[in-house]
Amino acid sequence: MASEERRTVKEMAALAGVSARTLRYYESLGLLHPLRTEAGYRLYGEEDAKRLAQVLAMRSCGLPLATIQRICSGDAQGILPMLKDHLATLEKQRGSTEAALGRTEAAIAALERMEPMSTEDSFQQMKREGLARFEEEYGQEARSLYGDDAIQASNERMMALTKDEWDAKELLEEAIKVQLRIAQAAGNPAGEEAQELVRMHRRWITIHWGPGYSEEAYRGLVHGYLADPRFVKYYDSAAGEGATEFLVSAVEAALGE
Repeated sequence: MASEERRTVKEMAALAGVSARTLRYYESLGLLHPLRTEAGYRLYGEEDAKRLAQVLAMRSCGLPLATIQRICSGDAQGILPMLKDHLATLEKQRGSTEAALGRTEAAIAALERMEPMSTEDSFQQMKREGLARFEEEYGQEARSLYGDDAIQASNERMMALTKDEWDAKELLEEAIKVQLRIAQAAGNPAGEEAQELVRMHRRWITIHWGPGYSEEAYRGLVHGYLADPRFVKYYDSAAGEGATEFLVSAVEAALGE
């Protein structure tokens, strides 16, 4: 009988699209149990790869690590039954846990879809589901504004990103929120803090829409934020009341009349 394929830390991190530090952190939480060589090197088997895919799927649905730890501790039952037990508990608290219910249901559905998949396919599926969530929330408006071809091109661009490129995009999005707080505190839409904010925001938009995205298209997109309560909530909750209006003012100052 052929021996089970085992992966090094580097190989498993590349397969999963996470850092080696993340693998070690998950191991410290008891979520992963790699073998150790005589020299102390970690080796991951298929069971580890499957467990990691499950953990990342649950994380992508918004489940906190403490909950995932508790769910994964019930090895005798298996993760799906534990998730369903967790869902049953949450249903008893439905009045105050609607958001948690939605995340748990999404995690169960994601894991059930991943069950028959290979490890490689399961990670790709997680990326596709992220785009599907965006389509569900914003797709109709985006397609009416920009057309099906533009949205399709953006989706293809996202699917083609490497793990490093994807991580850089996510880090830039968080950095934009920080810079928005700094720029708004400075209070000058034409100031250097605000103009750095615009440069960062335009880079983030370019990742999604491509380098040919015009200034007028960018201006129209940002002005559209003010008309959509979801975007106002996104930026205002990240940087304080009025943050969305400040971002639009900063863009106007950068682009000129």
